[in-house]
Amino acid sequence: MLGIGVGAGFLGALVGIGGGVLVVPSLVLAFGVPMRVAIATSLVAVVATSTAAGSVYVGSGTANMRLGMTLEIATTLGGISGGILAARVPTGWLSGAFGALLALTAVLLVSRREPEPAPPGGEGARGRRGWESPGRLAGGYVSARGQVVPYVAARTPLGMLVSFAAGIASGLLGVGGGFLKVPAMALGMRVPFKVAAATSNFMIGVTAISSLFIYFARGDVVPALAAPVAIGIGGGALAGTAASHRIHPVVLRWVLGAVLAFVAVEMVLRAAGVTLG
Repeated sequence: MLGIGVGAGFLGALVGIGGGVLVVPSLVLAFGVPMRVAIATSLVAVVATSTAAGSVYVGSGTANMRLGMTLEIATTLGGISGGILAARVPTGWLSGAFGALLALTAVLLVSRREPEPAPPGGEGARGRRGWESPGRLAGGYVSARGQVVPYVAARTPLGMLVSFAAGIASGLLGVGGGFLKVPAMALGMRVPFKVAAATSNFMIGVTAISSLFIYFARGDVVPALAAPVAIGIGGGALAGTAASHRIHPVVLRWVLGAVLAFVAVEMVLRAAGVTLG
């Protein structure tokens, strides 16, 4: 379980998904953990990922806190709703719908091109940190090559809508919702992928907590399971943030696309009543 946490934390920090998409199936298939306990354990792990990775991304200026907290309003409402619905509504049809959406998102994500970096200078001459533009959902980040990449977030209502759906997915399935937030910001809002992944890492902890307290009240949080996974995922997340600065955004997009495709197949099979293992 410690090893599962390390791997999930590393991948989650790289692409901003929290690692829950790996923790839940690993616990259920490899250890025979009941689904609701696995979901609760995954939510604890997501909080650990966000705490470890999000703080680093905020410190480097890559995460846009203004954008993250704006979208988190909708995501928190979705997370509470998902946590309540988890005990009352069968999730089979939701799994099928999310699976189809993830498959489409994976295709769109890997086909998207990053904006061309601007030459250093101007507003980018702010040292080696990224920045946020006051009063706007905009800013810039410094790439691994030292080039300045400015951006302006677009289609905020679309981002809010997808963030609400991500919150519901978090509460229902025990994931951080980053698998929807990152594509929503990168595709729908035209935010650079690295900024989207960093901002998602900053957000997912709040999303997970909004539904985690519901699972905790039901007694689904088992410390003996959550502790080793959380410890492993915290260390993996720190390693992932360190590696992200040296990996090209195209590689990160393909990694996330592959993860989304895997989760899409798993969700569709689960909706059809087919389980692996």
